[in-house]
Amino acid sequence: MNDVLFHRSGHAAHITLNRPKALNSLTREMVLRIGEALTEWEDDPAVETVVVTGAGERGLCAGGDIRAIHDDARDGDGSASAAFWRDEYALNARIARYPKPYVAVMDGIVMGGGVGISAHGSVRVVTERSRIAMPETGIGFVPDVGGTYLLALAPGELGTHLALTGTAIGAADALLCGLADHHMPSESLRSFVEDLAELTVRDALRRHVQEPPPGELAARRDWIDACFAADTVEEIVRRLLAQGGPAAKDTAETLLAKSPTALKVTLAAVCRARRLGPLERVLDQEYRVSRACLRAPDLVEGIRAQVIDKDRDPRWSPATLAEVTAADVERFFAPLGERELGLAALSDTPEEVVW
Repeated sequence: MNDVLFHRSGHAAHITLNRPKALNSLTREMVLRIGEALTEWEDDPAVETVVVTGAGERGLCAGGDIRAIHDDARDGDGSASAAFWRDEYALNARIARYPKPYVAVMDGIVMGGGVGISAHGSVRVVTERSRIAMPETGIGFVPDVGGTYLLALAPGELGTHLALTGTAIGAADALLCGLADHHMPSESLRSFVEDLAELTVRDALRRHVQEPPPGELAARRDWIDACFAADTVEEIVRRLLAQGGPAAKDTAETLLAKSPTALKVTLAAVCRARRLGPLERVLDQEYRVSRACLRAPDLVEGIRAQVIDKDRDPRWSPATLAEVTAADVERFFAPLGERELGLAALSDTPEEVVW
Protein backbone atom coordinates (compact mmCIF):
# COMPACT_ATOMS: atom_id res chain seq x y z
CA MET A 1 0.00 0.00 0.00
CA ASN A 2 1.31 3.45 -0.91
CA ASP A 3 1.72 5.68 2.14
CA VAL A 4 0.78 8.77 0.13
CA LEU A 5 -1.58 8.88 -2.84
CA PHE A 6 -1.80 11.38 -5.68
CA HIS A 7 -4.58 11.98 -8.17
CA ARG A 8 -6.15 14.74 -10.22
CA SER A 9 -9.75 15.80 -10.50
CA GLY A 10 -10.52 18.62 -12.90
CA HIS A 11 -8.03 21.40 -12.26
CA ALA A 12 -7.24 20.20 -8.72
CA ALA A 13 -4.35 17.92 -7.77
CA HIS A 14 -4.78 15.86 -4.63
CA ILE A 15 -2.38 14.58 -1.95
CA THR A 16 -3.83 11.94 0.39
CA LEU A 17 -1.78 10.85 3.39
CA ASN A 18 -2.49 7.13 3.47
CA ARG A 19 -1.38 5.54 6.73
CA PRO A 20 -4.72 5.51 8.55
CA LYS A 21 -3.69 2.85 11.09
CA ALA A 22 -0.79 5.14 12.11
CA LEU A 23 -3.02 8.22 11.93
CA ASN A 24 -1.22 9.17 8.72
CA SER A 25 2.05 9.88 10.50
CA LEU A 26 4.76 11.09 8.15
CA THR A 27 7.83 9.21 6.99
CA ARG A 28 10.78 10.62 5.10
CA GLU A 29 9.67 8.81 1.94
CA MET A 30 6.24 10.48 2.16
CA VAL A 31 7.84 13.89 2.58
CA LEU A 32 10.07 13.38 -0.45
CA ARG A 33 7.23 12.14 -2.64
CA ILE A 34 5.05 15.12 -1.70
CA GLY A 35 7.90 17.46 -2.57
CA GLU A 36 8.31 15.81 -5.97
CA ALA A 37 4.59 16.15 -6.69
CA LEU A 38 4.60 19.83 -5.74
CA THR A 39 7.50 20.40 -8.13
CA GLU A 40 5.65 18.68 -10.96
CA TRP A 41 2.40 20.56 -10.36
CA GLU A 42 4.00 23.97 -9.92
CA ASP A 43 4.81 24.20 -13.64
CA ASP A 44 1.71 22.35 -14.89
CA PRO A 45 -0.89 24.83 -16.20
CA ALA A 46 -3.60 22.19 -15.86
CA VAL A 47 -3.17 22.22 -12.07
CA GLU A 48 -4.70 25.30 -10.47
CA THR A 49 -5.12 24.05 -6.89
CA VAL A 50 -3.43 21.52 -4.61
CA VAL A 51 -5.52 19.76 -1.95
CA VAL A 52 -4.15 17.73 0.97
CA THR A 53 -6.33 15.33 2.98
CA GLY A 54 -5.84 12.33 5.26
CA ALA A 55 -7.16 8.81 4.75
CA GLY A 56 -9.45 7.25 7.33
CA GLU A 57 -11.84 8.80 9.81
CA ARG A 58 -9.50 9.93 12.59
CA GLY A 59 -7.66 12.90 11.17
CA LEU A 60 -5.27 14.49 8.72
CA CYS A 61 -1.97 13.59 10.41
CA ALA A 62 -0.74 12.93 13.95
CA GLY A 63 2.84 14.01 13.19
CA GLY A 64 6.11 12.32 12.33
CA ASP A 65 6.99 8.71 13.04
CA ILE A 66 8.25 9.22 16.60
CA ARG A 67 8.90 5.53 17.19
CA ALA A 68 11.54 5.71 14.48
CA ILE A 69 13.00 8.84 16.08
CA HIS A 70 13.06 7.08 19.47
CA ASP A 71 14.97 4.12 18.05
CA ASP A 72 17.39 6.35 16.18
CA ALA A 73 18.11 8.46 19.26
CA ARG A 74 18.46 5.43 21.55
CA ASP A 75 20.30 2.97 19.31
CA GLY A 76 21.58 4.93 16.31
CA ASP A 77 23.64 8.01 15.66
CA GLY A 78 20.74 10.38 14.99
CA SER A 79 21.51 10.68 11.28
CA ALA A 80 18.21 9.17 10.13
CA SER A 81 16.19 11.63 12.22
CA ALA A 82 18.34 14.55 11.10
CA ALA A 83 17.82 13.58 7.45
CA PHE A 84 14.05 13.31 8.00
CA TRP A 85 13.87 16.74 9.65
CA ARG A 86 16.04 18.30 6.95
CA ASP A 87 13.61 17.17 4.25
CA GLU A 88 10.49 17.79 6.33
CA TYR A 89 11.41 21.36 7.25
CA ALA A 90 12.32 22.12 3.64
CA LEU A 91 8.85 20.87 2.66
CA ASN A 92 7.25 23.10 5.31
CA ALA A 93 9.00 26.13 3.81
CA ARG A 94 8.05 24.99 0.31
CA ILE A 95 4.38 24.79 1.26
CA ALA A 96 4.47 28.29 2.78
CA ARG A 97 5.85 29.72 -0.48
CA TYR A 98 3.87 27.59 -2.93
CA PRO A 99 2.67 29.80 -5.81
CA LYS A 100 -0.69 28.04 -6.24
CA PRO A 101 -3.48 27.69 -3.69
CA TYR A 102 -2.58 24.90 -1.26
CA VAL A 103 -5.79 23.76 0.43
CA ALA A 104 -5.25 21.82 3.66
CA VAL A 105 -8.26 19.94 5.00
CA MET A 106 -7.51 19.91 8.74
CA ASP A 107 -10.30 17.58 9.81
CA GLY A 108 -9.90 15.47 12.95
CA ILE A 109 -6.49 15.13 14.58
CA VAL A 110 -3.76 17.47 13.29
CA MET A 111 -0.66 17.40 15.45
CA GLY A 112 3.07 18.01 15.19
CA GLY A 113 4.18 17.26 11.64
CA GLY A 114 0.53 17.34 10.61
CA VAL A 115 0.49 21.03 11.51
CA GLY A 116 3.62 21.50 9.42
CA ILE A 117 2.06 19.97 6.33
CA SER A 118 -1.15 21.98 6.66
CA ALA A 119 -0.90 25.21 8.66
CA HIS A 120 1.73 26.72 6.34
CA GLY A 121 -0.70 26.42 3.43
CA SER A 122 -2.56 29.34 1.89
CA VAL A 123 -6.05 27.88 2.52
CA ARG A 124 -6.56 26.01 5.81
CA VAL A 125 -9.96 24.49 6.51
CA VAL A 126 -11.06 23.19 9.92
CA THR A 127 -14.24 21.45 11.06
CA GLU A 128 -16.07 20.79 14.30
CA ARG A 129 -13.97 17.61 14.53
CA SER A 130 -10.59 19.36 14.35
CA ARG A 131 -8.16 18.86 17.21
CA ILE A 132 -4.96 20.78 16.53
CA ALA A 133 -1.91 20.67 18.79
CA MET A 134 1.84 20.90 19.09
CA PRO A 135 2.25 18.42 22.00
CA GLU A 136 6.03 18.02 21.88
CA THR A 137 6.88 19.11 25.45
CA GLY A 138 5.07 16.00 26.69
CA ILE A 139 7.66 13.77 25.01
CA GLY A 140 10.73 15.81 25.89
CA PHE A 141 10.82 17.55 22.53
CA VAL A 142 10.19 21.11 21.28
CA PRO A 143 7.62 22.33 18.71
CA ASP A 144 9.16 22.12 15.25
CA VAL A 145 7.98 22.03 11.58
CA GLY A 146 7.68 25.82 11.83
CA GLY A 147 5.44 25.46 14.88
CA THR A 148 7.37 28.02 16.91
CA TYR A 149 7.03 30.45 13.97
CA LEU A 150 3.25 29.98 13.78
CA LEU A 151 2.71 30.11 17.53
CA ALA A 152 4.91 33.19 17.89
CA LEU A 153 2.48 34.99 15.57
CA ALA A 154 -0.63 34.11 17.60
CA PRO A 155 -2.37 36.97 19.46
CA GLY A 156 -0.99 37.89 22.86
CA GLU A 157 0.50 34.90 24.65
CA LEU A 158 -1.85 32.29 23.21
CA GLY A 159 0.96 30.78 21.18
CA THR A 160 3.25 30.55 24.20
CA HIS A 161 0.43 28.84 26.10
CA LEU A 162 -0.13 26.28 23.32
CA ALA A 163 3.59 25.66 22.81
CA LEU A 164 4.28 24.95 26.47
CA THR A 165 1.12 23.03 27.40
CA GLY A 166 0.58 21.13 24.15
CA THR A 167 -3.15 21.80 24.51
CA ALA A 168 -5.31 20.58 21.62
CA ILE A 169 -7.67 23.23 20.28
CA GLY A 170 -10.78 23.16 18.13
CA ALA A 171 -11.88 25.11 15.09
CA ALA A 172 -12.72 28.49 16.63
CA ASP A 173 -9.51 28.60 18.64
CA ALA A 174 -7.45 27.58 15.60
CA LEU A 175 -8.97 30.50 13.71
CA LEU A 176 -8.27 32.84 16.62
CA CYS A 177 -4.63 31.72 16.82
CA GLY A 178 -4.03 32.02 13.09
CA LEU A 179 -3.57 28.29 12.52
CA ALA A 180 -6.58 28.08 10.20
CA ASP A 181 -8.58 30.32 7.85
CA HIS A 182 -12.04 28.81 7.36
CA HIS A 183 -14.49 26.51 9.12
CA MET A 184 -17.06 24.25 7.54
CA PRO A 185 -19.06 21.27 8.85
CA SER A 186 -17.27 17.96 8.35
CA GLU A 187 -20.28 16.72 6.41
CA SER A 188 -19.54 19.39 3.78
CA LEU A 189 -15.95 18.33 3.12
CA ARG A 190 -16.69 15.81 0.39
CA SER A 191 -18.74 18.33 -1.57
CA PHE A 192 -16.17 21.06 -0.99
CA VAL A 193 -13.31 18.92 -2.29
CA GLU A 194 -15.39 17.88 -5.30
CA ASP A 195 -16.21 21.53 -6.04
CA LEU A 196 -12.50 22.34 -6.21
CA ALA A 197 -12.30 20.30 -9.41
CA GLU A 198 -14.28 22.93 -11.32
CA LEU A 199 -14.62 26.06 -9.17
CA THR A 200 -12.10 28.59 -7.96
CA VAL A 201 -11.09 28.14 -4.34
CA ARG A 202 -12.93 31.32 -3.43
CA ASP A 203 -16.20 30.13 -4.99
CA ALA A 204 -15.90 26.69 -3.43
CA LEU A 205 -15.34 28.22 -0.01
CA ARG A 206 -18.29 30.54 -0.45
CA ARG A 207 -20.58 27.51 -0.86
CA HIS A 208 -19.53 25.75 2.34
CA VAL A 209 -17.93 28.03 4.96
CA GLN A 210 -19.88 28.54 8.18
CA GLU A 211 -19.24 30.03 11.58
CA PRO A 212 -17.55 27.53 13.94
CA PRO A 213 -18.88 26.40 17.30
CA PRO A 214 -17.63 28.60 20.16
CA GLY A 215 -14.05 28.14 21.33
CA GLU A 216 -12.46 28.42 24.76
CA LEU A 217 -9.37 30.59 24.47
CA ALA A 218 -11.01 33.97 23.90
CA ALA A 219 -12.65 33.87 27.34
CA ARG A 220 -9.31 32.95 28.93
CA ARG A 221 -7.18 35.61 27.22
CA ASP A 222 -6.83 37.83 30.29
CA TRP A 223 -5.15 35.28 32.53
CA ILE A 224 -3.32 33.48 29.71
CA ASP A 225 -1.74 36.73 28.53
CA ALA A 226 -0.89 37.83 32.05
CA CYS A 227 0.64 34.53 33.14
CA PHE A 228 2.45 33.47 29.98
CA ALA A 229 4.07 36.87 29.46
CA ALA A 230 6.54 35.96 32.22
CA ASP A 231 10.21 35.60 31.29
CA THR A 232 10.68 32.18 32.90
CA VAL A 233 8.68 28.97 33.12
CA GLU A 234 8.96 29.09 36.91
CA GLU A 235 7.31 32.52 36.95
CA ILE A 236 4.60 31.36 34.55
CA VAL A 237 3.75 28.51 36.93
CA ARG A 238 3.80 30.86 39.94
CA ARG A 239 1.42 33.29 38.22
CA LEU A 240 -0.92 30.48 37.17
CA LEU A 241 -1.15 29.17 40.72
CA ALA A 242 -1.65 32.68 42.10
CA GLN A 243 -4.40 33.43 39.60
CA GLY A 244 -6.78 31.32 41.65
CA GLY A 245 -9.10 29.94 38.99
CA PRO A 246 -9.44 26.21 38.37
CA ALA A 247 -8.47 26.48 34.69
CA ALA A 248 -5.24 28.30 35.55
CA LYS A 249 -4.45 25.79 38.31
CA ASP A 250 -5.02 22.90 35.90
CA THR A 251 -2.71 24.58 33.40
CA ALA A 252 0.02 24.87 36.03
CA GLU A 253 -0.33 21.18 36.82
CA THR A 254 -0.17 20.37 33.11
CA LEU A 255 3.10 22.28 32.80
CA LEU A 256 4.64 20.60 35.82
CA ALA A 257 4.07 17.18 34.22
CA LYS A 258 6.05 18.12 31.08
CA SER A 259 9.79 17.83 30.52
CA PRO A 260 11.40 20.71 32.44
CA THR A 261 14.14 20.99 29.84
CA ALA A 262 11.68 20.95 26.94
CA LEU A 263 9.59 23.66 28.62
CA LYS A 264 12.52 26.01 29.08
CA VAL A 265 13.89 25.42 25.58
CA THR A 266 10.41 25.88 24.09
CA LEU A 267 9.88 29.20 25.85
CA ALA A 268 13.25 30.39 24.58
CA ALA A 269 12.51 29.13 21.07
CA VAL A 270 9.17 30.95 20.82
CA CYS A 271 10.67 34.17 22.20
CA ARG A 272 13.55 34.00 19.71
CA ALA A 273 11.19 33.13 16.84
CA ARG A 274 9.43 36.47 17.35
CA ARG A 275 12.69 38.23 16.57
CA LEU A 276 14.02 36.03 13.78
CA GLY A 277 11.72 37.16 10.97
CA PRO A 278 10.97 34.82 8.02
CA LEU A 279 9.87 31.21 8.46
CA GLU A 280 13.12 29.89 7.02
CA ARG A 281 15.18 31.47 9.80
CA VAL A 282 12.92 29.89 12.40
CA LEU A 283 13.14 26.49 10.71
CA ASP A 284 16.93 26.80 10.79
CA GLN A 285 16.69 27.42 14.53
CA GLU A 286 14.29 24.51 15.01
CA TYR A 287 16.70 22.21 13.21
CA ARG A 288 19.46 23.09 15.67
CA VAL A 289 17.11 22.47 18.59
CA SER A 290 15.78 19.20 17.18
CA ARG A 291 19.25 17.81 16.64
CA ALA A 292 20.22 18.80 20.17
CA CYS A 293 17.16 16.96 21.51
CA LEU A 294 18.53 13.73 20.03
CA ARG A 295 21.48 14.00 22.41
CA ALA A 296 19.36 14.82 25.47
CA PRO A 297 17.80 12.10 27.64
CA ASP A 298 14.24 13.41 27.77
CA LEU A 299 13.28 12.68 24.14
CA VAL A 300 13.93 8.94 24.39
CA GLU A 301 12.35 8.80 27.85
CA GLY A 302 9.30 10.83 26.84
CA ILE A 303 8.52 8.71 23.80
CA ARG A 304 9.08 5.56 25.86
CA ALA A 305 6.62 6.67 28.51
CA GLN A 306 3.93 8.08 26.22
CA VAL A 307 4.10 5.87 23.13
CA ILE A 308 6.09 2.68 23.64
CA ASP A 309 5.54 1.45 27.21
CA LYS A 310 2.58 3.81 27.70
CA ASP A 311 3.06 3.95 31.46
CA ARG A 312 2.60 7.75 31.29
CA ASP A 313 5.31 8.10 33.95
CA PRO A 314 8.36 9.71 32.35
CA ARG A 315 11.44 10.20 34.50
CA TRP A 316 12.75 13.53 33.29
CA SER A 317 16.41 14.45 33.65
CA PRO A 318 16.79 17.00 35.15
CA ALA A 319 13.60 16.33 37.07
CA THR A 320 12.72 19.92 38.05
CA LEU A 321 12.63 23.33 36.44
CA ALA A 322 15.09 24.69 39.00
CA GLU A 323 17.75 22.21 37.88
CA VAL A 324 17.66 23.35 34.22
CA THR A 325 20.19 26.16 33.92
CA ALA A 326 20.44 28.93 31.35
CA ALA A 327 23.58 27.24 30.01
CA ASP A 328 21.62 23.99 29.57
CA VAL A 329 19.06 25.85 27.46
CA GLU A 330 21.64 27.73 25.43
CA ARG A 331 23.26 24.47 24.29
CA PHE A 332 20.13 23.62 22.29
CA PHE A 333 20.65 26.70 20.11
CA ALA A 334 24.35 26.17 19.39
CA PRO A 335 25.34 26.62 15.73
CA LEU A 336 25.87 23.43 13.73
CA GLY A 337 28.57 24.65 11.37
CA GLU A 338 28.55 22.64 8.15
CA ARG A 339 25.51 20.68 9.36
CA GLU A 340 23.21 23.74 9.45
CA LEU A 341 19.88 23.42 7.65
CA GLY A 342 20.56 26.65 5.75
CA LEU A 343 17.04 27.39 4.51
CA ALA A 344 17.35 31.11 5.24
CA ALA A 345 20.34 31.39 2.92
CA LEU A 346 18.44 29.67 0.11
CA SER A 347 15.12 31.48 0.42
CA ASP A 348 13.88 34.10 -2.04
CA THR A 349 11.18 36.74 -1.73
CA PRO A 350 7.83 34.96 -1.28
CA GLU A 351 5.53 34.93 -4.26
CA GLU A 352 2.04 36.27 -3.79
CA VAL A 353 -0.66 33.64 -4.12
CA VAL A 354 -3.71 34.96 -5.98
CA TRP A 355 -6.86 32.89 -6.25
